[in-house]
Amino acid sequence: MGGDRRPPHRAGARVKVLVNFFYAQPVGHAVEALHYAHGHHAADPTRRISVALNAATPTELGALCPFVEHTYAIDHPFVEPGDTPLKLPTQWDWVLDDPRRHQALQTETFKGMRDYYAASDAHLHAKEGRTIAGLGRLSYVPHQPLRFALEPAPLEDRTIAVMLAGSSEPSLYPSIEAWRTILDALHEAHPGVRPALIGRTTADERTRSALDRRPLLDHPSRPLDAYDLPLERQLAIVKASELFLSPHTGFGLAALATGTPWLTISGGRWFEYYFNHVPFRSILPDPERFPAFTQFSEADATKSMSDERIATDLDRIVAAATELLDDTLTYEQALTDYFRDLKAVTNDIWSIDGVHARFL
Repeated sequence: MGGDRRPPHRAGARVKVLVNFFYAQPVGHAVEALHYAHGHHAADPTRRISVALNAATPTELGALCPFVEHTYAIDHPFVEPGDTPLKLPTQWDWVLDDPRRHQALQTETFKGMRDYYAASDAHLHAKEGRTIAGLGRLSYVPHQPLRFALEPAPLEDRTIAVMLAGSSEPSLYPSIEAWRTILDALHEAHPGVRPALIGRTTADERTRSALDRRPLLDHPSRPLDAYDLPLERQLAIVKASELFLSPHTGFGLAALATGTPWLTISGGRWFEYYFNHVPFRSILPDPERFPAFTQFSEADATKSMSDERIATDLDRIVAAATELLDDTLTYEQALTDYFRDLKAVTNDIWSIDGVHARFL
């Protein structure tokens, strides 16, 4: 597993660790940081672990992780260059950076991130060492099940939590018309299951949903409108739901941390790369008809979210929802099937903690 490759620390001391994870504001990146913090906690539960996150990301997620002592909100530009004084304690035993800080593509694209890490190099002092979060020089146990400490919402009906879109341009998500088709099919297959629509319309520095849910509120399945509720309440609804359904979105990483299975209408720029010991299905597009997973390139990925693509895969979406609702899919089988199918769609496969390696 991780292995302890660090030198012995002084006896009796509780090691102070900062997971220094200043990255883009979507929810999923905060979950990545907390996942790494959890793996370092698992390697040595006596550590005093803190996390530094972009102030524009949901820093309140740190309070749902009892192994995190402090969460520091970093108010600093991310895309544009910037020189903002850092409000962080300076003295640590270990400082663990987001590995992306060492990737030239990232620092060339996001000048504010580049400037933050340059400033943090001068501001932070690590007595024992500075390395990357995860499999760096400080002991770490990879692929641990991260679970938020929160109670499920009291729901009266069997529920599917549904997020219509993330924060990218709307063309990278199914249209409202496609979503109505999906809800129609799910309602026909599972008439006793109610969707709960999760999203955010508030326009501020945080991410917001790219689609308006209001045209779907009159659907016969009686959707529960959970838009714009506080994040913890939305996650409590997700935890009480039998599955979380969405296109690729960083919120899906948070959904997995509630223990709820994630059914992804996969496509757009990014494939699913985070796996958290919860059964899941990713409905991958036909790469010949619906190209996807362009990542940072300028290639068009919108066909993978087109109405035609959704119609093509509608039966697969419903079948996967049924499988997850019936609780017949194991986590190991989900991993095996996903990486087998992903190899047919893209050659550029990666995952947090390298979970994919034993399947390729």
